[in-house]
Amino acid sequence: MNKDFFMNNRNTLVKGLEDNSILVFYAGESPHRSADSYHHYTPNRNFYYLTGIHREKAIFMLLKRKGKVEETLFIERKDPLVEKWVGIKMSSEEAKVASGVGNIKYIDEFEGAFAKALSLDFENLYIDLERGNWNDAVTLEQNFVKEVAIKYPGIRIRNIYHEICNHRLYKSQEEIACMRHAIEVTQKGIENMMKNAKPGMHEYEIEAYFDFVLTSNGIREHAFPTIAASGENGVILHYETNSRITGENDLILCDLGAAYGYYSADITRTFPVNGKFTDRQKTIYHIVLKALEETTKAVKPGMKLADLNDITKKILADGLKEIGLIKEDAELSKYYYHGVSHYLGLDTHDVGDRELPFKPGVVVTVEPGLYIAEENIGIRIEDDVLVTESGYENLSKDIIRNIEDIEVFMKKGR
Repeated sequence: MNKDFFMNNRNTLVKGLEDNSILVFYAGESPHRSADSYHHYTPNRNFYYLTGIHREKAIFMLLKRKGKVEETLFIERKDPLVEKWVGIKMSSEEAKVASGVGNIKYIDEFEGAFAKALSLDFENLYIDLERGNWNDAVTLEQNFVKEVAIKYPGIRIRNIYHEICNHRLYKSQEEIACMRHAIEVTQKGIENMMKNAKPGMHEYEIEAYFDFVLTSNGIREHAFPTIAASGENGVILHYETNSRITGENDLILCDLGAAYGYYSADITRTFPVNGKFTDRQKTIYHIVLKALEETTKAVKPGMKLADLNDITKKILADGLKEIGLIKEDAELSKYYYHGVSHYLGLDTHDVGDRELPFKPGVVVTVEPGLYIAEENIGIRIEDDVLVTESGYENLSKDIIRNIEDIEVFMKKGR
């Protein structure tokens, strides 16, 4: 992504701000793990979407007053001694090139700059106040708002989170290009797993073939922790232990994805560890594959996530009734217990109003599954689908999914 992309995102967002307003976004920082170690840093996605900066402890401030906009990016000061230990800090020039923000200052100058702004006639403070659950940890933004409310009780606090999330729903060509690349590398990783999978291997050994491809292609970040679930583990939706030894007739359900430029691929493929589906596995697989194909065909402007799930449930229920596994549609919940779609983008379960009708530029997953615990069969097949003006484009269409193609591919790989 170049700076024009991030500048355009800011220009779009600022149009919705009231005049005489301040906007503040935090990059976030690495959580402390223990002793002198910290967890891996990844930028707050809304901050990154506006700035293109992926260094921690940065702050972006925008002032909109009398129709004019002033932007400032605050970064860490360079410290030659510290840099000998942790690497070179971002320079002011690098920050300008990445973000397109012309005014670069340092973190220790932020409070003074913010107080100076409030000495004028600013009335609103817009800030990202994402909150998933009541018991979530208090964020930097929430602590900042608490302090502002005490020191400047007259200013109105406005939550910008939902507005920026809905902007993020509609992907630009640059964003889609990043997702295409992430999907291409994910495809190579899945194929490497299929070529090398054998009964008797641990799930994590099969997973390692995916990891190798990502690293070999210069991708250092997964979209999410890989699920490599064989046998009975395939019925656990978010199984991540990946430690079981695979058996002769096991399926392995692999839900995984590369992340490129922080944009996610999210793909699921289920294949037999020995390269050959049993007849029963084929029967269940065909039902899931039909649900994938028919649900994908329904993707178009005006549809909603819930609409797709209704289509999936009908096909899965009909399939299970046909083979005698259930008698009534209501029994489907025993074997299918998740939604078929979610948004995809900078977050794997991407943000945005789930009730909105689709428009061109939205990217969704389509991921039907059946989980038959009593038979140790878990099958899910997932593609990433772009909503277009005329309908849809399956971004992951080249990743093999048909039984015959999988068996032929795995036989050749051995």
